[in-house]
Amino acid sequence: MMCRPHRPVISALLIDISGTLHVGKTPTPKAVDAFHRLRESSIPFRLCSNSSKESSTDLAKRLESLGFEISFQSKKEDFVYPGSHNSQILWTSIAAAAQLVKNMNLEKPLLLLSESAASEVLSQLSPNGRSALESVDNCYDSVVVGLSPSSFDYGHLNEAFRVLKGEHKCKVHDQQATPSVPLIATHKAKYIQTDDGLSLGPGPFVTALETATGVTAHVVGKPSKAFFNMVIDDIKLSEPLSDPAKLGKGAATNDRGKIAVIGDDVEADLGGGAVELGLWRVLVKTGKYRPGDETRKGIVPPDEIYDSFSDFIDSLLK
Repeated sequence: MMCRPHRPVISALLIDISGTLHVGKTPTPKAVDAFHRLRESSIPFRLCSNSSKESSTDLAKRLESLGFEISFQSKKEDFVYPGSHNSQILWTSIAAAAQLVKNMNLEKPLLLLSESAASEVLSQLSPNGRSALESVDNCYDSVVVGLSPSSFDYGHLNEAFRVLKGEHKCKVHDQQATPSVPLIATHKAKYIQTDDGLSLGPGPFVTALETATGVTAHVVGKPSKAFFNMVIDDIKLSEPLSDPAKLGKGAATNDRGKIAVIGDDVEADLGGGAVELGLWRVLVKTGKYRPGDETRKGIVPPDEIYDSFSDFIDSLLK
């Protein structure tokens, strides 16, 4: 464990899920107990997941089954999507993708998603959009990519390529220029941790589509600045940041202290927007972490490194 002695006061936490709280069906060491102790403290927190192989509702149910009580409304009609004025604990990249599809008024996306994740996007479409998706000759107006191994074959990727290039078989040929078709990616993680080891994430496949088509993806999950800002704004709207006096001594950078982000991927969790926003970045040696990740070329070293989420919470709550 490495702990730098000059940690600022931490006013709120953004917590990665997969690899940080659990790996597959197994919680990381003492994570459930640490999570419960954090809930009992005065420190506001949000769970921030790039998991896009399942819907937010299914992810919440899985966390509950592992012992993480997140008080999440599991009914679809009760789910609070990003951008609303209501507070929520769980924030996911698939929910952010669904919201972007809605905000862009897209009706016929080609979904390279699992059935569970696709259901979340489809729930945000207009009735007209949902019916259009059932048509065999449907002309897609966008491509949405998440973690869907069964979709990452030549046939599916080539179909996405053709949609983005305006070469889909149902294209309407006329004299007008083909409108730009957006590519929406839940995230661009290069790899993920699975039960049997590291596996490819959606990032390489998104990059392949970008390279082949010249279309830049709208990346909605971590570590985009927009995703972190969305979650931070929710914290500020729903509750005042914790009183530094309640969190012990610390060299706070302002009156309230810093918001910290904790995760097992120094790039996908702690890079990009986390660096731009000046978040206090905590790396844990669980999940996809491998020795030397924090010293790789081009990596901004984290502010702190701990063996596990539990170890960091122990240090924070002392």
